[in-house]
Amino acid sequence: MTSTLLHRTLPLNQPRIHQLPNGLTIVAEQMPGAVVSFNLWLNVGSALESDEINGMAHFLEHMIFKGTPNLPSGEFERRIEERGAVTNAATSQDYTHYYLTAAAQDFGDLLPLQLEVVLNACMPDGAFERERSVVLEEIRRSEDNPSRRVYMQAMETCFERSPYRRPVLGPTEVIQGLRPQQMRDFHAQWYQPHQMTAAVVGNLPVEMLIQQVEESFGAVYEPRSPLDEVPDSPPWEDFLAEPPFEGIVRRELTDSRVQQARLVMVWRVPGLLELGKTYGLDVLATLLGQGKLSRLFRDLREERQLVTSIGVSNMTYHLQGVFYVAAQLPTENVAVVEEAIAQHLRSFQEEPVNPKDLARIQTQVANRFVFNNERPSDRTSLYGYYYCKLRDLEPALTYPQRIQAITPADIQNVAQCYLNPDAYGMVVVRPATSN
Repeated sequence: MTSTLLHRTLPLNQPRIHQLPNGLTIVAEQMPGAVVSFNLWLNVGSALESDEINGMAHFLEHMIFKGTPNLPSGEFERRIEERGAVTNAATSQDYTHYYLTAAAQDFGDLLPLQLEVVLNACMPDGAFERERSVVLEEIRRSEDNPSRRVYMQAMETCFERSPYRRPVLGPTEVIQGLRPQQMRDFHAQWYQPHQMTAAVVGNLPVEMLIQQVEESFGAVYEPRSPLDEVPDSPPWEDFLAEPPFEGIVRRELTDSRVQQARLVMVWRVPGLLELGKTYGLDVLATLLGQGKLSRLFRDLREERQLVTSIGVSNMTYHLQGVFYVAAQLPTENVAVVEEAIAQHLRSFQEEPVNPKDLARIQTQVANRFVFNNERPSDRTSLYGYYYCKLRDLEPALTYPQRIQAITPADIQNVAQCYLNPDAYGMVVVRPATSN
């Protein structure tokens, strides 16, 4: 059993890492306030599924709350609500997490319940069938959402083989074919202590927070051996980052449910496995298309009025990232907007960014990071995510400093290396009535 206090890199951050003999890692921090937040992160998401069970991790997240041998279905929610606490869960390509925020005096009573439902879920056949209908409805609503549809079409265009091209919710036909025992096997394999990071932050001494998590986990967890082999669950080692585009891969669609055209341009960029290369892309995304002072917003929306909306994101996944430019616009403006975006990227490649503009964006990005991590629930998300994916908290603590260290030459370099204005993936969705 080991316990380490990280060197303080920000005045208010002093998380402690504590690992249990069973493999569970606890990250704890005392923080002023009236609440305690707990966030259990599991190193499994849709990217670890095969095509045959795509959607299983998300479906399992739903089934976690359908009762245990010691807690009937609905009892967990009733006890949480009567204390005024908050609980929820989320599944992504790279992880699943379950979180609980409660008053400090209630935390010790509610934590064992949260761990009980995650670790000892029953997944009865009847509940499985009822929840399958709920998940299928969620898929239907997602497919009815224009932004979600365009996003999925863009990811399918961006990646040819990567699991990131598939939906987290899974396709309807796959969800319809899943069986309860497949889910029980999936849970037995991946919901193991060594796959988990428990982040806990609140106004209790760190030693007490760690003790409460350790004791609660020990009280509800029954050690079990993971299955030697789980069909349809490929390891990360089977996946390789896809190379940059060699030209423009264009996908044009017609959709009667959209009123204006949608344009998305994507580039394959480094992900968490090459974290040091992502910081410049984060800053460049902000310079290019985040906020009213960004170049694309000023040029294409305010000055030339070619788009209704436009934004840029640098999406950093575990294996690989996606630099994502999205616009909503009149159909007749698609060609000129595509060329304008490419030209703005050329300008970043050819000329270093103005140091004053860079300083403004560095302050904006760094401060946004700090502001978004002020609450205990924010901290548990921050710590849980980074330790779950990287087994390291240093990037969580030093992000503002790394952003402040970016130079104009760094911005020019990432633009030249990763954002070829003549090679990218592009999706255009036009209203059905357009010519």
